[in-house]
Amino acid sequence: MTPVLVINSGSSSFKYQLIDMVDERVLASGLVERIGEEGGSATHTVFFHTAEGPAPAVRKATSTIEASIPTHTAGFDVMTRAFAEHGPSLEEDPPIAVGHRVVHGGARFFEPTLITALVEINIDELAVLAPLHNPANLQGITAAKKAFPDVPHVAVFDTAFHQTLPAAAYTYAIDAELAAAHRVRRYGFHGTSHKFVSEAVARFVDRPLAELRQIVFHLGNGASVAAIEGGASVETSMGLTPLEGLVMGTRSGDLDPAVLLHLARRAGMTVDDLDTLLNKRSGMLGLAGVSDMRDIQAGIERGDEAAVLAFEVYVHRLRAYAGAYLAQLGGVDVIAFTAGVGENVPAVREQALATLGFAGVRVDPDRNASRERGIRVISTDDSTVTVLVVPTDEELEIARQTLQVARG
Repeated sequence: MTPVLVINSGSSSFKYQLIDMVDERVLASGLVERIGEEGGSATHTVFFHTAEGPAPAVRKATSTIEASIPTHTAGFDVMTRAFAEHGPSLEEDPPIAVGHRVVHGGARFFEPTLITALVEINIDELAVLAPLHNPANLQGITAAKKAFPDVPHVAVFDTAFHQTLPAAAYTYAIDAELAAAHRVRRYGFHGTSHKFVSEAVARFVDRPLAELRQIVFHLGNGASVAAIEGGASVETSMGLTPLEGLVMGTRSGDLDPAVLLHLARRAGMTVDDLDTLLNKRSGMLGLAGVSDMRDIQAGIERGDEAAVLAFEVYVHRLRAYAGAYLAQLGGVDVIAFTAGVGENVPAVREQALATLGFAGVRVDPDRNASRERGIRVISTDDSTVTVLVVPTDEELEIARQTLQVARG
């Protein structure tokens, strides 16, 4: 086996997957949560892959551990104990490398990077651009290096894929010296997912990645869209932070900056108040009182006017970006939907593309409504643009990039 351990660390939890890179099978996954809080716990799932019958089958077994977990280091102790007690054995097949999701790499990191002391310093310095994420990512790195000191650790940055943006796309029209002094520019996020999906698209349609013009919608609680030309990101909706762009579960997306000035002056809101408003009390939650698209759809079925409006605002923004990126690319070959909403809500896909018939985009209602899993076509046979649903796998993409660095 060639196991790679993937870590996605938050401030009070971390997720992990152990993936055998020989055949890219997930061997185990888990979640350690409530770190530094009362009632710490961990879940650990082992996957058993068999080749019996007409197709390979997967059986899984999940165990739960309740324990005090005061620090991330203690969390990794709990994780390694779960591997020892429930498998697979890390003593028999230790990971050859550990890959870490890091949210913000600024303009410094444009590829997966071997983590050194200097890289850790840079990740810490970039925390000013992602104060909720980079410090937590760094905590996971520190704890993981204590648990696995003898293997390479690799940082895979959410922003890295978008480092190909042209200057015209990443530059904000504010005072240039001020922007340079404070590193104000568009960075983009969800890059790991956009990279994975765009490459999966090329394999699926059996065309060279370098020939394709793609629009990829990553629609989850956080949401972004990217225009990808020849495998390179040339435009994306998120900006300096993950707040800009599409309407999201609790984030506003695009907003007239003067709204903030107005609320500061008229409502007496502080910078922290405004931060909380835009990141935690806006988006679908702010419009309809719920952030989950399933709850929005249930509200629409009940005739809830707030839910109807929230959905219309959500779709209106998707259409605006689809049209803008069609223009930026000069046409499109493939449009792909991914992540929780993108993969599972047919109404969003249908309505997002409903006005693009002029560009040759035609969605087949039956294909779109299908609950079939895996990559699938939802456009009609005569659509000049192929429309796909593509399940994303950010952990696998991190593992692939980690293996690439580990092997030199």
